[in-house]
Amino acid sequence: MKIGIADYGLNVWYGNLYSYRDRLAMLKELGYEGIERLEVKNQAEAIEYCADARGMGMDFGYCRSLSTMETIRFSAALGLKYVWAESNAGDLDTFCRHVNYQAEAAAKYGLKVGLHNHLGTPVESQDEVEKFLEKCPAAGLVFDAGHLAGAYGDPMYILEKYYDRVITVHVKDFVYKDRDNKNWCERLRFCELGGGEMGDINRDVVSFLVKKNFNGWLCVEHDTHLKDPVIDLKISRDYIRKCGV
Repeated sequence: MKIGIADYGLNVWYGNLYSYRDRLAMLKELGYEGIERLEVKNQAEAIEYCADARGMGMDFGYCRSLSTMETIRFSAALGLKYVWAESNAGDLDTFCRHVNYQAEAAAKYGLKVGLHNHLGTPVESQDEVEKFLEKCPAAGLVFDAGHLAGAYGDPMYILEKYYDRVITVHVKDFVYKDRDNKNWCERLRFCELGGGEMGDINRDVVSFLVKKNFNGWLCVEHDTHLKDPVIDLKISRDYIRKCGV
């Protein structure tokens, strides 16, 4: 199991102003092994950033470029294993149709397509996750325990029932701002591991993955930072160490 960062929150905090080398050096010092997603505009950037990362002993989960096919081809060329499910569809049926075509295209390059369940998308609730997995049998999960819990779902139920479909796991924590608000952005905000409502869920998730000898990425994701991200990321890495990784 590799311990990494899904770095959306870092991008928000720093305004996307960073170099991959600086970011990876900071994460390595904290005990992380890489970032989940490498963002590139062309082949030259993909090679440059990949060389930098691996030269530092760091890695990444997949490589996203400007189109779905470039994402697939670049990720395959760099020896990666999966790409995120991509669709702008606003309804579940259309979303699943797009993902099925994407999964077929990715399979030709030896890659899996993984759904990242997310609040405010066509695949948000526990029922929607299960419907997606039924409608997209060739796709797996980039499973986000925090987003599912934030949608009132049961992360351990999904993780245990569909473990053979899990490609990557995101862990995060959140605090409620207004528990009954239907707008998720107003209902909760995310925080460092151990600082919110997830309680023992993250510990149970990590412990389960350890027992299963999970060999994919376990990614900490801080969608929201209210202080220096290094502080949050250190707290979260220490939390995972206490869980045995």
